[in-house]
Amino acid sequence: AATTTAPSEAYAAPRRGRTGPNIGILLYDGYSLLDPTGPAEILSRLPDATVTMIAEKRGAVRTDTGDVAVIADRSLAEVDRLDVLLVPGAGNRGTIAAMNNQTLLRWIRAMHRHTRWTTSVCTGSIVLAAAGLLDGREATTYWASADYFRSTFDVTYLPRRYVRSGKIITAAGVSAGLDMALYLAALLTDDDTARAVQLAVEYDPRPPYDSGNAADADPQLKAHALRLLAASQEK
Repeated sequence: AATTTAPSEAYAAPRRGRTGPNIGILLYDGYSLLDPTGPAEILSRLPDATVTMIAEKRGAVRTDTGDVAVIADRSLAEVDRLDVLLVPGAGNRGTIAAMNNQTLLRWIRAMHRHTRWTTSVCTGSIVLAAAGLLDGREATTYWASADYFRSTFDVTYLPRRYVRSGKIITAAGVSAGLDMALYLAALLTDDDTARAVQLAVEYDPRPPYDSGNAADADPQLKAHALRLLAASQEK
């Protein structure tokens, strides 16, 4: 049911009694699941932090595969200020829709005016660029979107796990959001707290394959990876 609660009553400040950072994670149709939820796992462990999922409307928002949904507890209209904004990435359908959604872009610009940190994961940086926030900046994005990113926007693409430019931090594809979130955790608190959170969630990645870096991948593996992504998003 639609809410009649005024924005100032619904979400003008962090949850009652919490004095830590007020962190908002944007959801939109077709986002990649780990992009918002990985950073949320880390950032929600910070002392007194408030982490809220936000979308155009309250309710379930489905991922790019359509198999999973995450609940948005607040609508855009209910959020007037954030300490931290995180914009996740998506498949082609979701990213294109988001970067052409003027309601989302206006809201992102409005939040950015007051944030301490504005962040993105994966192709979320393309959405930030579409909002005009990355003009003249260094940034990163998903490896397969790099050529489009640097040819379409006034941005210097850096193939790194995360890139900080002023108060904007962009992360590369999907899992890079975890690294970015730990870096952000240190900026919001301190190195000791960030290290403790890393241990608390036992983030000690040792994958069975050394194939996660696009710079080292051969064309056949890249093509296979993109076919798998495309097929998973067509279900």
